[in-house]
Amino acid sequence: MEKILIADDEKNICDSLKFALEDNYKVFTTQDANQVMEILYSEDIDVVLLDLKIGKIDGITVLKDIKSKLRNVQVIVVTAYGSIKSSINAMKEGAFHYITKPIDMEELYLYVEKAIEYKNLNYSLTNLKKILHERYSFKEIVGKSDKLRLFLNRVEKVIDIDSTVLITGESGTGKDLIAKALHFQGNRKDENFIVVNCAAIPENLLESELFGYEKGTFTGADKKKIGKIQLANNGTLFLDEIAEMDLQLQAKILRIVEDMEVTPLGSNRPVKIDVRIVAATNKDLEAEVKSGKFREDLFYRLNVINLEVPPLRERKGDIPVLLNYFLNKYNNKLHKEVVGFSKDVIETLEKYKFPGNVRELENLVEMLVALSDNKIISKESLPERYYANIDKGYDNNDIRIRIGTNLKEIERIVILKTLDYFQGNRRMTAESLQISERNLQYKIKEYNIVK
Repeated sequence: MEKILIADDEKNICDSLKFALEDNYKVFTTQDANQVMEILYSEDIDVVLLDLKIGKIDGITVLKDIKSKLRNVQVIVVTAYGSIKSSINAMKEGAFHYITKPIDMEELYLYVEKAIEYKNLNYSLTNLKKILHERYSFKEIVGKSDKLRLFLNRVEKVIDIDSTVLITGESGTGKDLIAKALHFQGNRKDENFIVVNCAAIPENLLESELFGYEKGTFTGADKKKIGKIQLANNGTLFLDEIAEMDLQLQAKILRIVEDMEVTPLGSNRPVKIDVRIVAATNKDLEAEVKSGKFREDLFYRLNVINLEVPPLRERKGDIPVLLNYFLNKYNNKLHKEVVGFSKDVIETLEKYKFPGNVRELENLVEMLVALSDNKIISKESLPERYYANIDKGYDNNDIRIRIGTNLKEIERIVILKTLDYFQGNRRMTAESLQISERNLQYKIKEYNIVK
């Protein structure tokens, strides 16, 4: 049963209101303004009926005290001295509603019910936000390797700033989790997080989805539609797989980033917005720029802060942690009781290169848990591809050099193979070889390596 506190310095008012309400609510009363907070804390009150004058104490002062400490408690201000000014003051300080004496009981019942509905809705939203904040916290990004720790330290540094972020990394590394953590752990967490998958929406619909449109703009536009960019106002716009966006639309996105205003299709009146833009891609945008598939100016506007998610093959120490995490997840989901993995399964997976990264590992664990009839998952349960190359002692990412090969040729082979591995990305190649890009460029020219 919901609880109501009546705070009025006239005992007969308290008694009559209690009598009218106590069939439907648990009612408390006080004629002492100093007892209001004590009762609120001890009884978990839902709604307060608060007189604007309790003895010598101004009800607005009590209202401010309530709303500063217990924001979700709804306050209906009651007074015999109704005025526009006092009404405005009460509403400004957070009162749910304002009624005057003599009280119309039907009106009071109505507003008490509305106040309780509003409180419950508010509680649900607060709870949902709390769940979202926890679900997309850094605790959900699983791992303990130095590589991951250093990366997450970098992410934490940019959570509360509004600079545009470009998240790069291979497929399956969790770029979307990083985008969600940036939003739900940052200072925009209470606003909208709007996701646009540039690869999933057909090219001819993407512009209208992003910008919205006015009624009658095209056939089928029978009503006005707010675009995703406007929906993200004051929050975060996450442009996933940004490299898939066509060049014409890239030019329009550039104007959004630069001017922070959007013009719906069919309108000539731009709307000012305030959004943080986070983009992600698994492609090398610098290479896309060189090939003419991505605008150079947009690349530089998006790449203000670059967060490159490390692939799983560089986080080998995270594999046992991830295995346990996904094992618990799919035991619960599939109602299984698998205890763990044999030592040789863990060793085998630590040697595997995981081209599909964390997503591939998760899918593998789900399959293993679903098909397992045993408490311990053994190596025989693994698909052959996870140990076929390992049993040979090498795979396609190893470099084999004959004894007696001269040092210059060894250097040439290593540079060539590393360039192949990183698909021609010279920055990543230089970092892997622990040399500068300028030095790498010099050696590519020296060895006449064509890439």
